[in-house]
Amino acid sequence: MATGHSIDFDIFDPDFVRDPYPVYDRLRAETPVMHTERWGGQWIPTRYADIEAITRDTDHFSSITVSVVGPKPGEGPLLIGPPATLDPPIHGEVRRLLLPAFSVAAIKEVEPLTRTIVRELIADLAARADGRVDAATDFAQHVPVRVIAAMLGIPVALEATFTDWVDRILKVGADQPEVLNTAAREVRAYFAGLVDERRADPGPPDDLITYLIGARIDGAPLDRKYIIGILFVLLLAGIDTTWSSIGSSLWHLATHPEDRERLLAEPELLPTAIEELLRLYSPATMARIVREDTEIDGVPVFAGQRVLLPFPSANRDPEVFDRPHEAVLDREINRHSAFGLGIHRCLGSNLARMELRVALEEWLVAFPSFGLDPDLPVTWTGGQIRSAKTLPLVVGR
Repeated sequence: MATGHSIDFDIFDPDFVRDPYPVYDRLRAETPVMHTERWGGQWIPTRYADIEAITRDTDHFSSITVSVVGPKPGEGPLLIGPPATLDPPIHGEVRRLLLPAFSVAAIKEVEPLTRTIVRELIADLAARADGRVDAATDFAQHVPVRVIAAMLGIPVALEATFTDWVDRILKVGADQPEVLNTAAREVRAYFAGLVDERRADPGPPDDLITYLIGARIDGAPLDRKYIIGILFVLLLAGIDTTWSSIGSSLWHLATHPEDRERLLAEPELLPTAIEELLRLYSPATMARIVREDTEIDGVPVFAGQRVLLPFPSANRDPEVFDRPHEAVLDREINRHSAFGLGIHRCLGSNLARMELRVALEEWLVAFPSFGLDPDLPVTWTGGQIRSAKTLPLVVGR
């Protein structure tokens, strides 16, 4: 239901979550900058050019909250997750501090551990006599949790707790603020205690918590609330988006056997194919708050309003991508925004790419043949992050 730029649109609508791409196509063509009163009011631009322009305009659009729902400034407590929720100039200082820990060289050091984790998970799945697995709950959702736990120097025994926090904050809590707030307090309390413990008794010098405690900006140690906030965002951003990408990629290969067969025949295509799968199934929609009255493609927006950045729509914009809805595994030019755009482009993109590559490499070796389980449905969650909640497959060897 549309009136001018106003549309009665719900980002949590189950049909939209299940298949958002036709909706984005229609919006891009008919109402490329739309507004809905749902969830406290949201502006939703859908063209790549507009989304990119917003990410680069930090004068008019603030990252003080990147949540697609929940309180805006002045309406209640906001989640602090540096550097994602920081604006210049402090954003750049904190981001530069973290870059070495997520460089290509640093992530290369994490790859052997990641491969061990992936192989252990696959070995458990391969031992099942009936070949029925849930690639989301039995595989994809475990890989990044175990990797980030190792990088933080936290026991893998807390995996179930981490997963529960992510689920309650980004899934259940997406439209239930009380659930989100309770889980967020638990996460912050846990990391606050851990930071205090590490200050008293430092851990290994190469784990991220010890690194952050020892970090300095202009000679001064990082504020305790910033350390806790960084750990908070690493937990959320480092887990849910990555398990979403692994799950979506396996869903694609299960439903497009021609692409699976091509990767088996031409494994050297995998790095390019990964970029294409990231483009096709970008998981994240982020948000900005309008700092001062401005326009988006000639449409007025006003200070204090929330603007969503649906990167999944940008990545299927036909003005930017030829055959936008097809998986072109050898696509040479791929300026996708799966990791965001502008100064807030995902700090952990090297880590996510590595985890996705290792997961697919090892999966294809172990299970060269697999498809959807005809007896069980695939289910999806959406909102901030779209991902497969369940992905039942039948695998062959």
